[in-house]
Amino acid sequence: MAREVDMVIRNGTVVTAEGSRTADLAVEQGRIAAVERHLSPNLRAVREVDASGLHIFPGLIDTHVHLNEPGRTEWEGFASGTRSLAAGGVTTFFDMPLNSKPTVTGRAGFEVKAEAAGKRSLIDYGLWGGLIPGNVEKLEELHECGVVGFKAFMSDSGIDEFPAVDDAYLWEGMETAARLGSLVAVHAESRWITARLTASCLSQGRTTARDYEASRPILSEMEAVQKAVAFARLTGCPLHVVHASSARVVRLIQAAKDEGADVTVETCPHYLTLTTEDAERLGGVAKCAPPLRSREEVDALWEAVADGAVDTVGSDHSPCPPSMKEDSEGNIFRIWGGISGAQSTLNVLLEEGHHRRSVPLETIVQLASTNPAKRFGLYPQKGTITPGSDADLVLVDLRAAWVLHRENLYYRHPHSPYVGRSFRGRIRATLLRGRPVYTDGVLEGLSGFPSSGEPGGRPVGRRCR
Repeated sequence: MAREVDMVIRNGTVVTAEGSRTADLAVEQGRIAAVERHLSPNLRAVREVDASGLHIFPGLIDTHVHLNEPGRTEWEGFASGTRSLAAGGVTTFFDMPLNSKPTVTGRAGFEVKAEAAGKRSLIDYGLWGGLIPGNVEKLEELHECGVVGFKAFMSDSGIDEFPAVDDAYLWEGMETAARLGSLVAVHAESRWITARLTASCLSQGRTTARDYEASRPILSEMEAVQKAVAFARLTGCPLHVVHASSARVVRLIQAAKDEGADVTVETCPHYLTLTTEDAERLGGVAKCAPPLRSREEVDALWEAVADGAVDTVGSDHSPCPPSMKEDSEGNIFRIWGGISGAQSTLNVLLEEGHHRRSVPLETIVQLASTNPAKRFGLYPQKGTITPGSDADLVLVDLRAAWVLHRENLYYRHPHSPYVGRSFRGRIRATLLRGRPVYTDGVLEGLSGFPSSGEPGGRPVGRRCR
């Protein structure tokens, strides 16, 4: 007897963390129904997509995004931000608890942001809760709301309403998170070191990109990581270190893992491709914290990726209006620190990793999809392509060479340090639970698909432990 499903995608190369193979996919009620070399002729589909020549990746999970709504929606909001993410192959993202007003440091802040995300997010989403001085007693209510974890800054965040934690608050927050079965993510730079070196630079009139890098040295990250790891081990709290800029930081965390610490580490696409020289050339659009490093550091970070020492890659998309990326006197310390890059994560990984350094496609899937899903309790619903998983898929033409232009960006403010860069590997379609949320041109079987481009993201929450 013939069986009918919603969609069949034929002849694509399916890529998972386990390997790649040519296969047909059947999609039914938003989930993968079958993955086979040749689907049964008795299987009929409402829609057929020919993916010959394309690679099919699991949808990316970007666990580090700042979309700023509500309160600073003029910087970026859920509508423009999630359209950009979808164009970059992302089907699930986690929004950080700061930059929006109110911050997500209690139930009220969570509910306001969750309402905005539910109305305007094109893709699935999770919300981080914040750990700041004085809100440890609110972590339990945030956990009940469904936050994916708690984010803390060990140095100034740049947002007055989201201050950095001192040792006592970080310890107490970790104790509470451990009790709740949640985790803590840290922005790991030493507040004391960065403040001292910044003051020294400014007192001498040193305000260039190289001076900014010197004010936030790799040793500052290492000092903060050592402290956070020690607190995590003593409290039993799972720890996630975000945006490591150097292999030296990653190796420090690997050593802690080898000793039994429950810690994972993220790096970002900009640390895997951009350098201090790029920061000098591009100016404020390439300012971030921690700052960009040398070419040698970029290469060493890729070596750490190849060794399996890096767990996840997140964009740390932190946009702002163009006026905040400029200073009339060229003082980089007065410019907002944040990279607009949510749309380019997979492009950077494919170009810099796969094409230039022969990093296996399976490793890229691990970094951007499978490992985030596992760390945050979403696997195997997300992060892989297997029967029963959500049909979150990215169809990519690995052979297509192209240049990113400003008009290609969907951000509210279309600026990015990647503009003008050449890439190999073009995203042809992104599907969320089998429905296209982005298509590049007309792809037979997907054009005219109902509800394409409409908000339909659903909330996800941390379910592990």
